[in-house]
Amino acid sequence: MKVQGKVIVVTGAGNGMGREVTLQLLKAGATVAGVDLNEEMLKETEKLAGGPSKNLSLHVVNIADLSAVEALPKAVIAKHGHVDGLMNIAGIIHKFKKVNDLSYDEIHRVFNVNFFGTVQMVKEFLPHLMKRPEAQILNVSSMGSYVPVPGQTMYGASKAALKLFTEGLRMELFGSNVGVGLVFPGAVATNISTNSKAVTEKEAAAMADKAGSFKMTSSPDAAAKIIEGFEKNSYHGFAGNDAQMMDRISRIAPEQAAKIIQKQMAGLLAD
Repeated sequence: MKVQGKVIVVTGAGNGMGREVTLQLLKAGATVAGVDLNEEMLKETEKLAGGPSKNLSLHVVNIADLSAVEALPKAVIAKHGHVDGLMNIAGIIHKFKKVNDLSYDEIHRVFNVNFFGTVQMVKEFLPHLMKRPEAQILNVSSMGSYVPVPGQTMYGASKAALKLFTEGLRMELFGSNVGVGLVFPGAVATNISTNSKAVTEKEAAAMADKAGSFKMTSSPDAAAKIIEGFEKNSYHGFAGNDAQMMDRISRIAPEQAAKIIQKQMAGLLAD
C-alpha cells in the first residue's frame, strides 16, 4: 500500500525513528496521526514538519494505558475521517542490567510498552482498518529479538514476543484487505536510552564509549526502511546492515551470533 493520500497512525512520533517516519510520510503526501507520551516532543515534531497542518494531528497517549488507547481511534477518525494504516514504532529499553538485577517493575514496564502497548493499538484500530478497501499494519521489532543482547534480555524478549505476535496476525489476516508487516532495526542512532528513562545523558555517553565505535544506522535511513517495509507489506524487513547480517548468521550459527554481540557489548555490564 502506497502511503500517498493515506491516513496513517504513527506511535513514537515525538522522537527518534517515529519522528523521522512522521516527517518522511508527510513529505510523501500522507496524513499522519502522531502518537506519543510526550506532548512537548510531539510539538517539536510538528515544528520540524513546518508547523500546524491539517495533514498532521497530535495525540498525547501512553500506549501502555488501555483506556487511553481505547479512546484513540475515535479521536483520530473525528480528525481525519478514517484510518488506512498503523505503524507501531514506540518502544523503550530498560537499564543495562542482568535479569537477576532487574526489578519486576522494570520488567513489566518494558513489556507493557513494547508488547502489550502494540497489541492494544492493533486490537483497537484493526476493526476500523478492516473497513477500508486496503489497509496496512507495520510493527517494529528489533535485532535483539533474534540475537540476545546482554543487559537487555527483557527488552529482547518483549521484541521477540512482538515478532511472533506480528507473524501470527499476518497469517490470521492473510488474504484479507489488511496487510501486516515487520521491520527489525539494528543499532540506530536515537536517544532511546534517555527517553526510556533507563539512563541519564551522562550514563548514555559513557555506555556509548564502552560499546565501542561500531557503525550505527541513522534515524532517517532507518525511517526510510520502515516506510519501505510498510509499502511492500514485508514479512521481514531490516533497517541497518547489522540487522540483516546478524539475521543471516543467527540462522546458520545461532550461538556464534550471540557470542559476537556478547563480546561487543560485554563492557556495558563490567561495572
